[in-house]
Amino acid sequence: MNATRRGVIAAALAAPAIAHAQGGWRPDRQITMIVAYAAGGGTDTAARTIARFMEKDLGQPVVVLNRPGAGGEIGFSELARARPDGYTIGFINTPSIVTVPIERRARFSLDDFALIANIVDDPGGIWVLNDSPIRDFQGMLAAARARPGAIGYGTTGIGSDDHLAMLAIERATNTQFLHIPFAGSAQVKQNLLSRAIPLAVMNMAEGINEWRQDVIRPLVQMGATRWEPAAEVPTLKELNLDIVEGSMRGMAAPAGMAPEVMARLALSVRRTVDDAEFKTLATQQNLPLRFLGPEEFRAELVALRTRYQALWAQHPWKD
Repeated sequence: MNATRRGVIAAALAAPAIAHAQGGWRPDRQITMIVAYAAGGGTDTAARTIARFMEKDLGQPVVVLNRPGAGGEIGFSELARARPDGYTIGFINTPSIVTVPIERRARFSLDDFALIANIVDDPGGIWVLNDSPIRDFQGMLAAARARPGAIGYGTTGIGSDDHLAMLAIERATNTQFLHIPFAGSAQVKQNLLSRAIPLAVMNMAEGINEWRQDVIRPLVQMGATRWEPAAEVPTLKELNLDIVEGSMRGMAAPAGMAPEVMARLALSVRRTVDDAEFKTLATQQNLPLRFLGPEEFRAELVALRTRYQALWAQHPWKD
C-alpha cells in the first residue's frame, strides 16, 4: 500500500475521533435545572430565561424544577446528591450556598459542587409599600427604636443575604427588628403587598418592576456602588454603614463531572450570556449580569465562605 493510500485511510479512521473531540459532550436527553427557591422569584425568573437559551445551544430541553425551603438547603442538597453526568444542573445563590453549612449540619457543602459559571450579581435592598409612613432609612431606624423587636421584615430565609444584611444593620445601629423568613422572594413580596409585613428585604432587581408601578419603593440599596437602574437610591455605605450585601446567582452541578461535560456546560452558559437577545431580556428583567468562569466563580465563593466563617465565629446569625 502506498503512502498516499495509507494516509487517506488513517485520516478516515481518525475523523470520527477528531469530530468528537472538537464537538465535546453532547446531551442526548432532557436536562433538569434545580432551583432552590419558589417559582416567581428573581432566581426562578433568571433560571427560566437562561434555560431557554441553553436549550437552543445544547439541543435538548432544559426543565426548571423548583425545590424551595430551608433557606435553599432542600434544593442544594438534591443537586449535590444527583448523578454528576451533566443531566442535573442547578442554580446556586450566595450567601446561602456557603452560609447554610456554616450555621447548621447541612446535607451539602461547597465542595459537593462543580461550579460552572456565575451569571447575576444582584445588590440587596430594603423595600416598603409606597404609602408606608416609613419614608427613608433613618425613618426605619426610628420606627425600630420606638418599638424594639416589633417591626417585621421578610427575607428568603435564615442566613440569606437579606437576613445577614439586617443583622449587620442591627449591630451597627443598635436597633432590633423582627425577622420573618419565607421560602422565596416572591412570597416576601406578596406578604409586603398584602400588608402582612411592613418591610421586605430582597434584591433590587426583585422589586424594581413594582417600584416603577408606584406600588413599592426602596429605602436603601446594599451594593458597593449604586446600581444604575436605581441610581437615585443611596447605598448603606453612603449612609456611613460599611455593609455590602447581595446575591450572586450562578450555575452548578454535582461534583465529579467529567471535564468534557463541565467544559460544554460552561460554554453553553458563556454563549447564553453573550447572546444579544439574552442581553436584551436581561435588561428587561433587570438582571445585573456578572459572568465568572468556573475557576473565578470558585475562588470568589471560597473567599466568601472564609468571610462568613469569621463572621459566624463573632456573631452567629440565629433567630
